[in-house]
Amino acid sequence: MCDAVQLDRILEKYQYDPGSIIAILQDTQEVYHYLPRCVFPYFSGKLGISEARIFSIATFYENFSLEPKGKYVIKVCDGTACHVRKSTAILDRLRSELGLSSSKKTTDDLLFTVETVSCLGACGLAPTLTVNDKVMGMMSPEKAAELLKELKEENADA
Repeated sequence: MCDAVQLDRILEKYQYDPGSIIAILQDTQEVYHYLPRCVFPYFSGKLGISEARIFSIATFYENFSLEPKGKYVIKVCDGTACHVRKSTAILDRLRSELGLSSSKKTTDDLLFTVETVSCLGACGLAPTLTVNDKVMGMMSPEKAAELLKELKEENADA
């Protein structure tokens, strides 16, 4: 799974500096949409940091994922403003449309990942969700289903 050429490009960008491990992991996750297990021994050998240290960094920060994520990562806000405006119904509709659950967050084709977040900081637009960090406010279950349809069509055209 790991492409040594791609990983070396990332390492070169940071001049193989072990102090840049967080940025290196961020760039790696941007490429793969998660951190594949194979990056830990690779970076350990190239940077002179133990695999355990790199793994502890990757598991400490919530933004890093060790599980594959979809091309489209949808985060549904469940903060107070969104929750009282029925964000749960939006989450339920997305999961239903995609065959997902609270334990299965990513579709088998790795096209969609659906997660909840505590707050997106867009309370005035509640209920909100993001698609790959693009905020979409005033959502409803119907708008969410239409959004999925558009994303599927966009992907089919690509």
